[in-house]
Amino acid sequence: MEKNYKFNVFQNDKNIDATLFQYGWEQCAPLHSYGPAKRNHYLFHYIFSGKGFLNSNNSSGETIHYKLEAGQGFLICPGQVNTYYADEKLPWEYAWLEFDGMKALEFMEMAGLGFDQPAYRIRNRDAAELIWNEIMCIVDNPFNSPIHQLGHLYLFFDILIRSSATRPPLQAGKLKDSYVKEAIHFIEQNYSYPITVEDIAAFCNLNRNYLGKLFKESTSQTLQHFLMYYRMNKAAELLKLSDLTINEIGRRCGYQNQLHFSRAFKNIFSISPNRWREQNKRR
Repeated sequence: MEKNYKFNVFQNDKNIDATLFQYGWEQCAPLHSYGPAKRNHYLFHYIFSGKGFLNSNNSSGETIHYKLEAGQGFLICPGQVNTYYADEKLPWEYAWLEFDGMKALEFMEMAGLGFDQPAYRIRNRDAAELIWNEIMCIVDNPFNSPIHQLGHLYLFFDILIRSSATRPPLQAGKLKDSYVKEAIHFIEQNYSYPITVEDIAAFCNLNRNYLGKLFKESTSQTLQHFLMYYRMNKAAELLKLSDLTINEIGRRCGYQNQLHFSRAFKNIFSISPNRWREQNKRR
C-alpha cells in the first residue's frame, strides 16, 4: 500500500528570527480530523488537492467555520483552539510547516493572516505551484542541512506574503516599490523561460503601461531593457564558466531562437556571444 503520510521534526531550533519545529504531508482519509486542540507554535497547512473544513476560535471567543479547498490554506496561531477535518467525498491532500520565532508574527501580519484571519487565499494563481514547491522542498528533504531548510522556510514566507489575497495594502510610496520588487523577483525566478513584459505585468496584477511607468521611475530604465540586460548578464556568466553551446545558453536565458539571442547579446555587449567568449573564457 502506498504511504500517504510524511512527518519529520526539525533538529535545530537555534535560529531566533524564524525556525521550524516539524513539517509533513498527508493524503487524508475521508472525514479524517484533528482537534479540538491548541498549538504552541504557528502551524500553516497548504491544500494541494481536495477539500476540508476548519473550525477556529477568534479573539472574541467565537468559533468560525471555514470551507477550504485546493490552492488555499489555513494558519493556526499559538494558543488558538481549532478543529479541522477532511471532506467526506473529496478529502484533502495537504502539507504543513510548524514554525515560530521573533519574526513569525510580523511575517504573518504582512501576509494578512492571524488569529482572526486564518484562511489563506491566493491572490495570483501562478504562485500556487511556487508555494507548494517551497513547502515540499522542506518536507521531501529532511536530511538536508538546517541552513538549507531554513532558506526554503524564508522563501516560503516570501511567496506567502506576496501571494496572499488578505495582504494589507501598503502606503502609496511603499506600494510602488513593492510592485517594482515583485517585477524584479519574477524576472529573477523566470528569466530562463520565454517570459514577456505582459507576463510580468500579469504577475503583478497591473496594466503593462502602468507597471512600465513605475519601473522607469524607480530604476531609470525600461522593464524590457532590464529583462534583456538581466538575461544577457546570465548568458555572459554561462559563456565564461561553461562549455555549453551558444544555442543552449540562449535557451537557458529565455531565447528559443539562436539568432534572436545573438542579436540581443550584441545589443548589450556590442560583440557576438562567440567573440565575447573568446575574450573572456576562464582558462
